Amino acid sequence: MKKVILLFLLSFWFLGNTWANPGDTTWVQANIKQLTYNGNYDTIALFPSSTLPTTYRRIYMIFTLGKYQCPGSPQYCGDWDYTIDNYLMTKNGDTVDLGRLITPYANAGAPRTPWTWTQRYIYDVTDFYPILKDSATVRVAYSGYSGGFTANIKFAFIEGIPDRYVSGIKRLWHGYFGYGGASNTMNTHFPIYSGMAPFNTESATLKFIVTGHGSDANQCCEFMPHFYKTYVDGNQFDSITIWRPDCGLNELYPQSGTWIYERANWCPGALVNAHYHAIPGITASTTDNFHIFFDSTYTGTGGGGYGCDATLFYYQNFNKPLDAAIESVINPTNYEGHFRENPACGNPVIHIKNTGAATISNLSFSFGLKDSVLSTYNWTGSLAAQQEADINLPDLLKIDSLSEAARTDTFNFIAIITSVNGVHDYDATNDTIYSKFKVAPTWPNPFIVTLRTNNAGVNGVNSGESETTWTIYDMNNNVINSRLHSSLNALYNDTITLSQPGCYKLVVNDLSCDGLQWWVHSQDNSGINSGYIEARRATTGTLIPLNGNVYSGTYGNDFGCGFTQYFTNSISVEAITNVNKTDLKMQVYPNPAKGSLNINWSGFTQVNGVLQIIDALGRVVLTKAANTLKENIDIAAIPNGVYTLLYTDNENTELKLRAKVVIAN
Repeated sequence: MKKVILLFLLSFWFLGNTWANPGDTTWVQANIKQLTYNGNYDTIALFPSSTLPTTYRRIYMIFTLGKYQCPGSPQYCGDWDYTIDNYLMTKNGDTVDLGRLITPYANAGAPRTPWTWTQRYIYDVTDFYPILKDSATVRVAYSGYSGGFTANIKFAFIEGIPDRYVSGIKRLWHGYFGYGGASNTMNTHFPIYSGMAPFNTESATLKFIVTGHGSDANQCCEFMPHFYKTYVDGNQFDSITIWRPDCGLNELYPQSGTWIYERANWCPGALVNAHYHAIPGITASTTDNFHIFFDSTYTGTGGGGYGCDATLFYYQNFNKPLDAAIESVINPTNYEGHFRENPACGNPVIHIKNTGAATISNLSFSFGLKDSVLSTYNWTGSLAAQQEADINLPDLLKIDSLSEAARTDTFNFIAIITSVNGVHDYDATNDTIYSKFKVAPTWPNPFIVTLRTNNAGVNGVNSGESETTWTIYDMNNNVINSRLHSSLNALYNDTITLSQPGCYKLVVNDLSCDGLQWWVHSQDNSGINSGYIEARRATTGTLIPLNGNVYSGTYGNDFGCGFTQYFTNSISVEAITNVNKTDLKMQVYPNPAKGSLNINWSGFTQVNGVLQIIDALGRVVLTKAANTLKENIDIAAIPNGVYTLLYTDNENTELKLRAKVVIAN
């Protein structure tokens, strides 16, 4: 197996597929710990030797958080939102923060966090390579005051050429500092650092991890946004507000606590986003002064503070003049870090990065199901060095055409960069990515969407129309149906009958990001009551599972800002498809087909009808009379794609048989 296939850890190891030859990826096991109480949990890790000439394109730290059953009767596990810092203890005595996360509210009674729950958190620690050598201590610093969580850290060293070599690393400011109070001494903890850039340095970046915790009368600092500014040689070059407004879109939901609240740069159960500040004007062998200055206008009472870790990286020039990398698959994938975006159908989404020196204006891709005929796509835009972007690829038709039985299987998706700015990519080892995935379910036609609104209005409680809406889109983002303007405390039943086959998505949005039911509202003074949203089979009233929603119980309809449910539909209306429950069958082969297509009927005494081949847009591309139990159709002139083969009986027009056909001439 070629190395180009092997080196994208994000797509294969994360999903349980170790597609790597010995030597391509070096694994280092670090901490395996039960976190029983506040403290440090250390392990000596044996990293690759500093004497080896091997270089690594990417280094990932995979932190797997899990649960264990705490001792005691009654049993007590906190399962709350605690800070976990992952430190590397360097030989010169520095404690460098490799990454921070916040544990979730993870009571075992919640639907996503049973006792067997684990979640993987992925950190790109490539730039730390100069100190990830030989033996070193890896520390898990746990801030919790109860047990219940487990920590497992592994490192993956993926061979290849990095984007840039790191010429120097310096830990700057570190610690938890109180903020506010009469004197507000926060900025005394950030003295000016004066340092000389190492030889061969071409650029520098300041990585700053900062989260707010604790509270005074104004809810600072956990629930109050503030800002800091960055300076080099006395000149401000950046400013950041310390805030994270997207906790209600957490990939791990629902949780057994106040997971939806916006906070100071952190959300329960999520990685903490480090801020990366590209520092202008840095050159080799020059001395520069670096400084961070927090908003000093706030006084408050000083009840809260900020946990801070700053690391300065110096870089050499880019190793690759023109290069792009596929960093991850957002969908389709089984990786739990993209729970909200999956299981999907329709348009795959991949995340790319410009890993070369030149700006990228054009990228060509091949993509599809592994070991099948791949589709192509050409992207145009502007992506500067080190910039990243999500790319929406065209509809993956072969997923949409899978049979009901096949949808229980696991499939392999592949995406490949085939050219950059019209030429071959400089580094082919980062051009290919895989993911394992389950496909979106097939929904009946028709189906019913039921919305019971609560009393949360767009203008406040009991004021205005409902803040909760739903919309059904096709894969071209055309609106098929919606419920956008609803009264408060009202019940709506909308019957949806689809007229075209393909992939669809039901998008539910809630303006206040507290779902239609949230257990906190039964205990606070908000005055918000509960509602619900359901999807049901129109013929029987049977509930259709919604991947983004729990129907009942404490966590029913606790979906934060909303969710998206992908589904496919063959457009066969249930009253018609019941005809197919007889012994009448239509066998189609080969499939995929090239040049011609064979059709055999069974259960018929005589065939007398019309065959039609219909494309994904509902257009009839071929019509042929069917008069024998075996037919052959010439399809050589039909473009490649996924089609519906429809047989309609002349005497009983309600008798319709359908089959999906892939044409690959």
